[in-house]
Amino acid sequence: MDKDILHITNGTHLTNYLKELDVAGTYLTWQEMLCEGPTLVQIDSKQFFDNRKNFLKSTYAIAINEEEIENELSILNQTENFSEIVLWFEFDLFCHINLLGVLKLLQERQINLPIYLVSSGRIEGEKNLKALTELPSDQLLLHYKNKVLLLESDMELARSIWHIYCGKDHNLLKPYIVQNSSFKYLSSCLKAHLKRFPNLKNGLGVLEKNILTIVRDEVVKSKGHLVGYALNFQGYYGYSDMQIHYIINTLSIFFDETENSIKLNRKGHEALIGLHNFAAEINNNMVYGGVNRLDFYFSTQRNELIKK
Repeated sequence: MDKDILHITNGTHLTNYLKELDVAGTYLTWQEMLCEGPTLVQIDSKQFFDNRKNFLKSTYAIAINEEEIENELSILNQTENFSEIVLWFEFDLFCHINLLGVLKLLQERQINLPIYLVSSGRIEGEKNLKALTELPSDQLLLHYKNKVLLLESDMELARSIWHIYCGKDHNLLKPYIVQNSSFKYLSSCLKAHLKRFPNLKNGLGVLEKNILTIVRDEVVKSKGHLVGYALNFQGYYGYSDMQIHYIINTLSIFFDETENSIKLNRKGHEALIGLHNFAAEINNNMVYGGVNRLDFYFSTQRNELIKK
């Protein structure tokens, strides 16, 4: 009897797209956002699950369907039925942190199968980076045909970065920015991660600064309108509309909002020119793996995090 292929995808949208294209195999849909909230090195544990459940509920009012998750992950108990595993994850930070988590879980389960990666990003002839679900069917299937076999060195790299992400010193990620691997976009994602922390000069992370710049330079009619702009101009972050909306709410001290418009107030202009450090006023103390956001500043001069 021929063995099956296990596809682990980055979300329901992609899973459904692949099934529509009759890509044969068994599907496990990974529905997490490990780029935000607390994480532990040991993923396959009750404490990890409880921490994630509490974070998602308290921060985003997301109630985890425990039975659904258990059913999905139970597929990993039947790996003797599979010949290989194909991971489908994007070019962005959101997907890369999830990818690291998936690889760590596979290692914890001691699953000894060839593991391939299908990713997307830069497409010839296209200006913007493309997600897998944005690709036409022929391009997506070509990406699948050209999937990359992950080496043992890639697995070791992923494990090391996961340990650092769950730890207290994210400056330890810096050497991995210049390390070669099969993860084509990892370097850009690690650089983007460090710039999520408040800038030493103005107290804004890159996403926050981008949002204020959009409000300054564009005609913005509502928060929903601003969310759309920010989603399209977020670079390597890959945040969802829910996450962007959360950030916009933390920036409300910089806006004058009417029924039909959002404009920068004086404080917003001062933040953009770096007149003051507004990190304490914004008070966005999101947890990234093992660290609190407000415990560090990012220094552009030194290109590293500085503990407050």
